[in-house]
Amino acid sequence: MTVASVDPGAADVRAPIWAATAIIGGRPTHRVRFTADDSGRITAVERGVEPQTGDRRLRTVIPGMGNAHSHAFHRPLRGRTHADGGDFWQWREAMYAAAASLDPDHYGRVARAVFGEMLVCGWTAVGEFHYVHHQADGTPYPTAHAMELAVAEAAADVGIRLTLLDTAYLASGLGSAGGPAAPLLTEQLAFGDGDAAGWLARWHRLRDALSASVGATGLVTLGAALHSVRAVPVDAMRTILSGLPDDVPLHVHLSEQPQENVDTLAKTGRTPTGVLAALGALAPRISLVHATHLTDADVTAIGRSGATVVMCPTTEADLGDGIGPARRLADAGARIAVGSDQNAVVDPLLELRGLEAGERLASGRRGRFSPAELLEAGTDNGYRSLGLGPHTLDVGDPLDLVEVSTSSLRTTGMDPAQLALVATASDVERVVVGGRLVAEGGRLLATSRESTPEQLLAVALAELAASTETPRTATSSPTPDHPSQEMQP
Repeated sequence: MTVASVDPGAADVRAPIWAATAIIGGRPTHRVRFTADDSGRITAVERGVEPQTGDRRLRTVIPGMGNAHSHAFHRPLRGRTHADGGDFWQWREAMYAAAASLDPDHYGRVARAVFGEMLVCGWTAVGEFHYVHHQADGTPYPTAHAMELAVAEAAADVGIRLTLLDTAYLASGLGSAGGPAAPLLTEQLAFGDGDAAGWLARWHRLRDALSASVGATGLVTLGAALHSVRAVPVDAMRTILSGLPDDVPLHVHLSEQPQENVDTLAKTGRTPTGVLAALGALAPRISLVHATHLTDADVTAIGRSGATVVMCPTTEADLGDGIGPARRLADAGARIAVGSDQNAVVDPLLELRGLEAGERLASGRRGRFSPAELLEAGTDNGYRSLGLGPHTLDVGDPLDLVEVSTSSLRTTGMDPAQLALVATASDVERVVVGGRLVAEGGRLLATSRESTPEQLLAVALAELAASTETPRTATSSPTPDHPSQEMQP
């Protein structure tokens, strides 16, 4: 791609931004000038005006996109687990091996590279669904919150907004009816905190540690997650829900696999959605990840609550999860957002196109989501899911922008309003976060003008491979005695 050069130090400048065209509310608006305050929030939006001296001039821009579900540590598996057949269980064994290979130093380097890739591809905010908390045997690292701080500092370093969704992960499965939850497997010990009280205590300490470490950047928010109904017992969920502040964004994997529904019904007499509803957890602040296998009653309950459903089309396709009822959920009242999940694909525009493609394949009809609805899912809904508030390029919103080429092989001749169905991350030219230019032409400007995600990834993956055998796809499934343990990554 060819883009105009920027002056040295431009990443540190928060100048007014003038765009020849801005896609606002799904519609092209021409000659738009944005002004931001020192915190990077929009103070004025002028339409139909000419640029002024000192303005940063961009061509076609859309709001920055919010990645509402990511597991950065899955990135080492890309290109190594897709071609050998098998099922979710085989992929899961490789995922556990990837988790076991990481320490804070390696995790920080991998996360920095992954977040850098996200940024140059148009994600300006990410929700990291984080549960690799401790050493492999479950004991804490000598430095408190070492893994969490490594992830947070990586995001702040490259200049992406991060909502760290610190995750409670307490059991390997629901256990038998009338019995206790199944204890964590050996390969899951790094994820656990003993019980709900232990997780809550660590979460509150982490909030203070993040404030001291990266709070001044304004880029990092602490959220929370329940890994799944299968990995957090009902009583533990109740304790966590009562111990979290009401304004904290809360995420949970939900009904990704049919077996989760079978096990939850057998244990509780309810679907996973029904369990959350009975706990009072279904509310606008919660985001339900995947929500692939739902009953009609589940769809109605989720829609009525105003919750967000985070679809991850490229991952759901790669793992063979199925196609979730996105259109029905949206019609019922749910917000729809998207995420990169396992990061086998890091391209927000492909996630949006995948959302619509899945609906077309399931229904046999085109235009299930309009281009404006798709952009809303990728921008405003993603930001709201992450606790970052509205993101529609209005006054008070963060000045986060993505400049997209309209003259590439993919986009030449398109109607700009249909950009979400045509462009890919290859068309991203510049990225602005908080009014500052943080990426241009695939380069990261907030860290070093010589840094590219490719360079960061090459170094991180080489160091990881040198420290341990690179994870490979497992060749066997779990034993029949445990056909339904922990179906979700």
